Amino acid sequence: MCGIVGFTGNLPAAPLLLDGLHRLEYRGYDSAGIAVLENGKITTEKTVGRIKSLIDSTDNGKTVSGNIGIGHTRWATHGAPSLENAHPHLSGNCKFAVVHNGIIENYSTLRKELKNEGVKFLSQTDTEVVPHLLEKYYNGNLIEAVSKVVKMLEGSFALGIICTDYPDTLVAAKRFSPLILGVSDKGNILASDVTAIASLTKDIIYLGDDEIAVLTPDKTEVVDLSGKALEKEVSEITWDVSAAEKGGFEHFMMKEIFEQPKAIKQTLSGRIKNGEVVFEDFTLTADKLKGINRIVIIACGSAYHAGIVGKYVIEDMTRIPCEVDLASEFRYRNPIIDDETLTIVISQSGETADTLAALKEAKRLGSHVISIVNVVGSSIANASDDVIYTWAGPEIAVATTKGYSTQVSVMYLFAAWAAKHLGTKDDKYIADFLAEVKALPQKIEKILLQKDRLKEMAKRCVNTQSLFFIGRNLDYAVALEASLKLKEISYIHSEAYAAGELKHGTISLIEEDRTVFALSCYNDLADKMLSNIKEVAARGAYVITCANEGETEFEKESNQMIYVPKVHELLVASTEVIPFQIYAYYVAYHKGCDIDKPRNLAKSVTVE
Repeated sequence: MCGIVGFTGNLPAAPLLLDGLHRLEYRGYDSAGIAVLENGKITTEKTVGRIKSLIDSTDNGKTVSGNIGIGHTRWATHGAPSLENAHPHLSGNCKFAVVHNGIIENYSTLRKELKNEGVKFLSQTDTEVVPHLLEKYYNGNLIEAVSKVVKMLEGSFALGIICTDYPDTLVAAKRFSPLILGVSDKGNILASDVTAIASLTKDIIYLGDDEIAVLTPDKTEVVDLSGKALEKEVSEITWDVSAAEKGGFEHFMMKEIFEQPKAIKQTLSGRIKNGEVVFEDFTLTADKLKGINRIVIIACGSAYHAGIVGKYVIEDMTRIPCEVDLASEFRYRNPIIDDETLTIVISQSGETADTLAALKEAKRLGSHVISIVNVVGSSIANASDDVIYTWAGPEIAVATTKGYSTQVSVMYLFAAWAAKHLGTKDDKYIADFLAEVKALPQKIEKILLQKDRLKEMAKRCVNTQSLFFIGRNLDYAVALEASLKLKEISYIHSEAYAAGELKHGTISLIEEDRTVFALSCYNDLADKMLSNIKEVAARGAYVITCANEGETEFEKESNQMIYVPKVHELLVASTEVIPFQIYAYYVAYHKGCDIDKPRNLAKSVTVE
């Protein structure tokens, strides 16, 4: 996830670009750059890190002259954060400059073809194929070249393009990524969202998929890929622009909860082909996998809970024993690891100190290490033998939501990939399983429609001092994460227990009106969960049960019900966690807590 901005008009471009990038910084903040065109020459300025350093190095744009340009703030997906990988990217002849938000899924194929033709690449990004393709197919008509290149690209993308032969023309194109055009008597502008446009104008045009926008200082035109002119309606921004960074949501956490369908699509993007999983540049071969006799998953916090989900799914699909370790405990217990052990480490930031230390210990003992991280070029990614990026985009709220969901999605992909190479599941099972994985975003969108009902339900817990979550198998794994979400943002004591353990001591804590959340979406154990619900209800508990749609047998024993769409039994974690993220948010909301920045917590734990 990145932010792009472009301007052409009768004002200096660089200050406007930098202001727009500053407003878009929540979309990405590991590097940034601008390109400004003047007198037939494109000047670029880039930085690694925050926009502030780019503002300082250019004296707020005063050192870069020109009235047309493009800018980009980056959240790395292909290639580590560096000046070489920072946008904008130039063609070999420096005639074209391009900024890009999204992922070009077939970039590897395109890159190989261009390299075979003698093209030299300066970065590891997927974006750099675009300016080189524009150079290749340009015959003097910029729009024709852009149209031809867009037709070649696969994936989701929004592009901003300038060309030295067109000294006042800014071109944009998109597919499945946000891009807005701003119309003003001072010039015209494009950006990833309204925050970067609002300082110049409140009149906007929404660009559609596979449409090309042609912006000059006094005109904005939109055409389709065949060059046919399109009529576009101009809309007026009427909402509070200061809230636009959060997409109209009051907090980043709720925004990120609602981003989960898109984030999961990004995670899956380009990785499921012809009914099987494909990991590019994976060094773990099928032969080496067949020599693995144990898998160890290492993580902290919510990533640890994602690892527990992974344990259930991987063991079921591969029949390889799998254990999950807290990173802070792993290296202090003299772990039994060797070259027949596969280690999977999970970290959103890729900088978690305990997890990084555990990773190094596993490698020292001879294990092959795969990391599941969100940040390209992070310490954990660099230290691993293989990396599977979640591509979740930046997550601002301290309490993770889409980070967890995308980590779980990677676990599904890895389990299916391993089962295919080990032959533990047949091709039809894997294809059917992956088809259901791909359907998860749509089912999650359906759950998100319950937001208002969950908001009302959450009022019950505002004055609660202590409550419990119970579940079995994957339901228990989700109970751990649901409990953590509630306690970390609402400050209510909450515990998750394996429901079968109730009789071994925990049930003594159940008293009149004690809230108990019962998770029962894993249908194979529904009968046993029903017995557990009866046990706590008989002792006066107020029971809120989460079950699959149509499973009404729990209603008689429950005070309230939450229903989610039925999915493959190994995928219940992805649907079941969503209502509890929303519920936790609203408990904290009703209590007046600082939801995005809960007390005593940090987004990335970089010390032990």
